[in-house]
Amino acid sequence: MNEIAGLTAEATGETVGEAKWAALRELERRHPGLDKAAVQFEVVAEGERGILGVGYEPARVVAHLPSDAAEAAAAAEPSTDEVGQAAEARALVAQIVETLGVDADVAARDEPEAVVVTCSGPDVGLLIGRHGQTIDAVQYLLNVIAYRAHGDEKRDVVVDAAGYRARRQATLESLADRVAERVLESGEPEELEPMTAVERKVVHLRLKDVAGVGTSSEGTEPNRYVVVVPDSEL
Repeated sequence: MNEIAGLTAEATGETVGEAKWAALRELERRHPGLDKAAVQFEVVAEGERGILGVGYEPARVVAHLPSDAAEAAAAAEPSTDEVGQAAEARALVAQIVETLGVDADVAARDEPEAVVVTCSGPDVGLLIGRHGQTIDAVQYLLNVIAYRAHGDEKRDVVVDAAGYRARRQATLESLADRVAERVLESGEPEELEPMTAVERKVVHLRLKDVAGVGTSSEGTEPNRYVVVVPDSEL
């Protein structure tokens, strides 16, 4: 970025907090990598809820990014990977992380098979949640949003933190093995939970060379899932 421009952003919301987030997201869009702690907020209007919808006025906030903070963001390593859907995904995860009160840095990159959003920091365990329920919910939400925004042209979004997805892959492979054993014993097909295309591929590859069973993907995005079937039904 040769010139530092767009140092202020004005936004509205139902609450002052929502207006602040909207203004911060606009500044992040203009200055990727900015230090959020450097942003200063001016509350123009607190907003009025009104009675039964009458007299409602939104909260209005102006966010200011000091020029030195903007220059620091511009001088930082370029986020060349964060364009298009990757930039959208990073912004959404950053907002979710902040709303959850998680102290984490968020980055996104394009990989051959998916957009990967990574979170790092001392509190990422809170983002992962018990048995990965929170991070899986965040990932599911992002894929639903991506599907609605981009349709069939959307790319799968993978949200990772502290190497959770590598552990998730090991879990999926173990699950695939157990399901294959049950299908071989019962002779009946078995459906797995909805997964992203990246996770479905893990299951397909795991069982590709297992004698006696086959796999297929069924359903529609974002609720597409793997079915493990005996060879007799292929």
